[in-house]
Amino acid sequence: MAVRGVHERASDHFWAFMEDRSVRFLPHLYASMFFTTLGQVIAGRDDPAGRRAALAVLGRMYQRFGLHAYHDTAISAALVDTVGRFSGTAWDAGAAGRWERGCRRALRLVERVAGAVGDGPQVMVGEVESRTEPVAGVAVLTVRPVRRLRFRPGQAVPIGTPRLPGVWRWYSPANAPRPDGTLEFHVRSVSAGALSPLLATQVRPGDTLWLGPAVDVGLSLEASAGADLLLAAGGTGLAPLRAMVEQVATAPNGRRVTLVVGARTLFDLYDASTLDLLQRAHRDWLTVVPAFSDDPAVAPAARGDLVTVARRHHRPGQAVYVCGPPALIEAARSRLPGSGIAAADLHLAVTFGRAGTRRGGGRRPTCPERQRDQCAADRPAQA
Repeated sequence: MAVRGVHERASDHFWAFMEDRSVRFLPHLYASMFFTTLGQVIAGRDDPAGRRAALAVLGRMYQRFGLHAYHDTAISAALVDTVGRFSGTAWDAGAAGRWERGCRRALRLVERVAGAVGDGPQVMVGEVESRTEPVAGVAVLTVRPVRRLRFRPGQAVPIGTPRLPGVWRWYSPANAPRPDGTLEFHVRSVSAGALSPLLATQVRPGDTLWLGPAVDVGLSLEASAGADLLLAAGGTGLAPLRAMVEQVATAPNGRRVTLVVGARTLFDLYDASTLDLLQRAHRDWLTVVPAFSDDPAVAPAARGDLVTVARRHHRPGQAVYVCGPPALIEAARSRLPGSGIAAADLHLAVTFGRAGTRRGGGRRPTCPERQRDQCAADRPAQA
């Protein structure tokens, strides 16, 4: 909490520095979000997926608050003054020059991202309404944004928290848009993760979360052209695929859906009760198939790794969507085409493991630099 207090005081100073010079583009509510995220980008301490999330947030804020190139001088001066004031004895003239140059480079990058993403959903805050822990290490958070967050099932949202300001990770809503606007996020605590242990174990109802703009990650139903679906979900990669099932439920149109859900053992299947309710409500077109990779006690038909079980249930003409850890995505990429699945029918979630690489079915996924109207998911970087 002491670190959080320092960030809050520093953010207030950053905002006040610009206000005193009549540079009034940034609402005070978003000062901490902007200052700490910009600082994280300048410091360059994040992984590629976290950096993309931070740039998506800053790019949208750049657009939303009407920043221009001529703001660079004021922002750089405010940031250098603030970092110097709160760095103690570690600060010197050389550090000031490095931070100023780094700030200008970062702002030029943010400006390019902002120009590419165009207008779209705003960055906003939300309140955690409920938290459950269905299995050890996995938390289900229900969040109510201050305004309705525009997104499509299968997309992902950058999430941050004032408890660790400036650090962002991608999470996909596990629901289709709801009348009350709430969002459900599934968070698995990753031992080496920067953010997921905090979100999974420390965040409580009443806490604030920061929400960035929704981003396409290659899991759009529009790409299936009305075909039957085979959805393969590993771990918390279930979230966007469950949202897509809910989307189909609003207008089934005779489409049949098979959802294969992978877990190590029966006790690791964290969303079993919701899946059971979905199966009961839509048994005429939805089939939920569990796949257990390390549980000899389950029925033989349910044993096997996720890709193996998904191959058993593949039928000609299905559009296939896969979401989960990077090892699962790579296994699906190498093994599923050999099962008679055409490249155009295979849709793999973007992992952003390396910037600029192609992901999923041979198609270049939509990324923050290429979004039309909404500014992906990094299943491994849900950390």
